[in-house]
Amino acid sequence: MRLVFAGTPDAAVPALRVLAASPHDIAAVITRTDAPIGRKRVLTPSPVARTATELGLEVIKTDRLDAGATARIAELEPDLGVIVAYGGLVREPLLSTPAHGWINLHFSLLPRWRGAAPVQRAIMAGDEVTGASVFQLVPALDAGDVFAERRYPIPEDATAGDVLEALAGSGADLLRDVVDAIAAGTATATPQAGEPTPAPKLGDEDGRIRWDEPRTAVLARLRGVTPEPGAHTTIEGARVKVLAARPAEADVALEPGAITLHAREVLVGTASAPVALDRVQPAGKSAMAAADWWRGRRADAATRFDA
Repeated sequence: MRLVFAGTPDAAVPALRVLAASPHDIAAVITRTDAPIGRKRVLTPSPVARTATELGLEVIKTDRLDAGATARIAELEPDLGVIVAYGGLVREPLLSTPAHGWINLHFSLLPRWRGAAPVQRAIMAGDEVTGASVFQLVPALDAGDVFAERRYPIPEDATAGDVLEALAGSGADLLRDVVDAIAAGTATATPQAGEPTPAPKLGDEDGRIRWDEPRTAVLARLRGVTPEPGAHTTIEGARVKVLAARPAEADVALEPGAITLHAREVLVGTASAPVALDRVQPAGKSAMAAADWWRGRRADAATRFDA
């Protein structure tokens, strides 16, 4: 079967590799244009673009699947479009251009967490299980019938980055199986059942730690926004990134946001039990052990994170 593949980030790379190794023909890979990366803002191809080039596949770079992109894709006469975290919407007439339309690998158990940040939102909400779904793309956001899904119990200390990496691997195999079934004419899809929940893209404010929340919520937020956009708080108006934290071993009574050094642990109060900070990154400095950061502060410095 002749495919076009659309994807951009690292999470889409396993799917591209699996399909490239299958009997199917990838006519072209669509990805977003080169983006400025790092402090020097060097224009850098997306992970999918780099992988497609490595595999010798044609690459179409576009930030919008507009009339021009639609015309280029139509010339390829694809049987099926496959999309994995491309970062843009597929609308008509492109939606109907491939003979079998488009399918999407999505990192949640639909209809829960429709949107751009399903893994992050699942962790932040305290979900114990998530998964991957392959569904038929329709005009409504992530609302099409589901061909297959795979459940994934979320490890207790896993970050969004950890879970996304795991789902990208298992989801790639799931996607290949669905493509094979569509090619064989044996694929069946089932309408989504249940109340949808939205998973909008995360912003910087989502990463701000609310110390007045219970510890479970504080840690869930931290894990859900790691690695992007990252968890942060402020002290005396200066931003501090929180790179790693865990439940405190000591049972110390602290007001939300209050900080203390106890038995070599930097503890911070929440609405319930305290958390222990492991690694932090103060503004303008490198990442460091939280205890080193705390001991290095001046004697009259604040002992509470800002509200």
